[in-house]
Amino acid sequence: MAHEQLFVYVGTYTRGDSEGIYVYRMEPSTGALTHISTTSGIVNPSFLAIDPGQHHLYAVSEIADSGGQRSGGVSAFSINPQTGELAYLNQQVTRGAGPCHLSVDQTGQYVLVANYGGGSVAILPIKDDGRLGEATDFIQHEGSSVNPQRQEGPHAHSIILDPANRYAFAPDLGLDKILIYRLDFAEGKLVPNDEPWVQVHPGAGPRHFAFHPNGKYAYVINELDSTVTAFTYHATDGILREIQTISTLPEGFEGRSHCADIHVHPSGKFVYGSNRGHDSIVIYSVDEETGELTCVGYESTQGENPRNFALDPTGTFLFAANQDTDNIVLFRIDPQTGELTAPGHVTEVPTPVCVKMFLTVSSVAVALA
Repeated sequence: MAHEQLFVYVGTYTRGDSEGIYVYRMEPSTGALTHISTTSGIVNPSFLAIDPGQHHLYAVSEIADSGGQRSGGVSAFSINPQTGELAYLNQQVTRGAGPCHLSVDQTGQYVLVANYGGGSVAILPIKDDGRLGEATDFIQHEGSSVNPQRQEGPHAHSIILDPANRYAFAPDLGLDKILIYRLDFAEGKLVPNDEPWVQVHPGAGPRHFAFHPNGKYAYVINELDSTVTAFTYHATDGILREIQTISTLPEGFEGRSHCADIHVHPSGKFVYGSNRGHDSIVIYSVDEETGELTCVGYESTQGENPRNFALDPTGTFLFAANQDTDNIVLFRIDPQTGELTAPGHVTEVPTPVCVKMFLTVSSVAVALA
């Protein structure tokens, strides 16, 4: 019988009581988390990514200055597959201030990083031992949009690759655009696509981006006006076409709220997004013929400022990370409706920002966002 372990990694802001990256083991039947270790020494390891080889974890250091440069950093760690514990390898600068998101390409050759403060993206090579080399490419975004407080300049907020590992998509909150790059593996470059960006509506503030499992649709959650924009995706040429924009908030809501994270259920039947202010997870059903979304409902995260959340590999549980109330709250997902049940286990974690999961099966491991 195969032995399975699921480890949960939580990135945080190291202010107040937080010490760094928190490592937990999850009980598969209940979703309960047991603390294993804490990895300290990195300032603001807010967002995490695990490589496809399942050997290494990478964390941004969300700061404005590093190594005497106006830049944040990315740190590399090796993962102990038996215990889930992390061991520090090295760090490189991102060449832009305030890195807030990163991803690893499916071949495990490169880390791609979005610098929110600097309004830029960069690509760093991964060496054979998992350590990071210096950035092989850096692209400074240019422009602004209609919100004078938040869109006075570019603010790259995330960067992910498409399912075919050919194109990278970087939502820029400051530009109201999703910039599209082709990944040049030979040179380690991000090459602007023939259609180099897609526009969302003014003042939207695109933040995080997710593909449907069928690869035909993609979704961006817009931070500033609390909406989700759905697209069809043409994989051969990396082109997005908008099909719908839908609110993340209940009709009549008048409070202050901003969106944060978005994920598609492994079944492809549901899309989830987080509201900070309304402090909820919005639940949509997906029309798998068109990619369009229909709101199913909303579930309170039982905390404040749910900056990030994650689904477990089976799509059974949702973990909501409430940054301002220092906890991660577990919900069970109804496989038929996508709705979330009343909260289960609550895990105390200081300023949780990002949740990543790592499933080991005997000697084989699988990483999941």
